[in-house]
Formats: sequence, structure tokens, C-alpha cells
Amino acid sequence: MSVEGEGLEAGKRVLELTSPLALAGISIFFFTTYFSDYILVPAKCKGQVIRALEDRGFQFEERAEAYVNPAARHDRNKSSTSSFGNLSPSTPPPVTVSELQARIFALLKRREIIPRVDTDIRLLQCAGRRDLPSSFTADEMGLQVGLTRCLVYQPRFLSLTLTSSEPASLLIERKLIANFDSENVLLGNKEDFLVPIMLDLEPLPLEATGIVCGVADRLCGRSDNGVLMNAIEMSYLSTARTGTVIVEEKDLNYAIEALRIDEKDALER
Repeated sequence: MSVEGEGLEAGKRVLELTSPLALAGISIFFFTTYFSDYILVPAKCKGQVIRALEDRGFQFEERAEAYVNPAARHDRNKSSTSSFGNLSPSTPPPVTVSELQARIFALLKRREIIPRVDTDIRLLQCAGRRDLPSSFTADEMGLQVGLTRCLVYQPRFLSLTLTSSEPASLLIERKLIANFDSENVLLGNKEDFLVPIMLDLEPLPLEATGIVCGVADRLCGRSDNGVLMNAIEMSYLSTARTGTVIVEEKDLNYAIEALRIDEKDALER
């Protein structure tokens, strides 16, 4: 399922999308592209996911073939019928995002899952061009050639998302931009760097729930009355066994502190 957005907007958008699903006990894969957020859910949960998103104010637009949230309303303590994964039958499910976040970080601590920061990787979020019909073929060829060169280079970090409704979206190392004949082939700011913070989720079952929501809640700030404070720009990339939090370079120190990682404990490669 896709939810319309563009680039890296407020980190609370990740929380708005994932919190109703986390409280409903639905496991997800979540990833942000240049234009949209995508949520992959078990097919059997599709109806439950639709109800959870619509209850939060999201609406499906036929024109965009995506969910949008016109109200952009955020109520972080709203409860939902839930079946939080990995809890014993005697443990009641969480009813607020704050409670869920506390349980998620307790789980990460028990499983010794430590966020890792690679200080040598600086990323850019870009997209292929489709805004100039006259140069579409040349731009598409330039994108394909550039991507091929990047793969030959064996990048340390490269994420490519292809869909039928949007141009290609890339999360790519800054130094790899040189593999494209022209920077005009790619949309996006080439100056604001992003940094990945990686969580090795191998010790957790694939169906574990609430990870994205718990991390987003921690990074978006907290207050007793539910108002977001010190929210930072962030996005998230799910893979088979890793969760990667993407933050702006200027927010890295804050993110490390929010995730309770001491500088000496952030494992650097």
C-alpha cells in the first residue's frame, strides 16, 4: 500500500502511518521513497490495515492510487484493538504508542540489538526524471547506465524502488552520483546528506510488530500531553533482516542520543 508524500517530510508521518498498525498487532515492512511511503503487509491483513488507516483519517484517492491524510492529524495516544506480537498470553497488549515504544526498546535491549552507525556513508535521496517528456528516453537511458555502473562499483549502500506509478526512487551514496553522466538525470537535493542508522533484527521473528513505530516515536520526541517535541526528519527502510533509520546529517547526534547510544557505543566501521 502506498501513501502519498514527497521526499523527507516530518518524521511524525512515519509515526502516523505505523502507529495504528502496530497497535493492531500487524507486522509490516515500511520504506520511504522520494515521492511516497510504502507499507507491505500480509495479504490476510489487508482489510484490517485499511480499517486502521481509515480510522486514523487516511483516505484512498483513485487519482493517485494511494492513501492520503488530508487532515494530517496526529493523536499519538489513540488506542486500537491490538494483538501485540511476542507477548505472553498473560501480558495485556499496549493501548498507547508510548507504552508500545517502552516495550519495543525493552525487547531490543533484551535481544542485545544495538543501532550501528557507519560514519563513512553519506546518502542522498533521489528519483528519476519524468517531468520533461522531450528528454524522457535519454533520461531513462542515463538512469539505467548510471545504476549499472553503481552496481559494478559494489556500493556499500544502495536502495532502488521501482513501481508502475512513479519514477525510480534511489537512496544512494553521495560518491556514487559521479557514475551518472549528468546530475540532471536525478531529481533531488545533492547537498543535504543523510546518514543510515542500522538495526540488526536477525534475533527477532519475521512477524515481530511495532519496531518501526517504536523507533519513530522515540525519534519524534515525547511529551506528557501527547504533543510532538523536537521532531526530526526521518525515514525508514525495511529489509529482510535489517531496519534502517535514515536521518539528516545535522540530526545524527540527536538521533543517537534519542536512541540512547553513546558515541563510544555506536559501532563504527
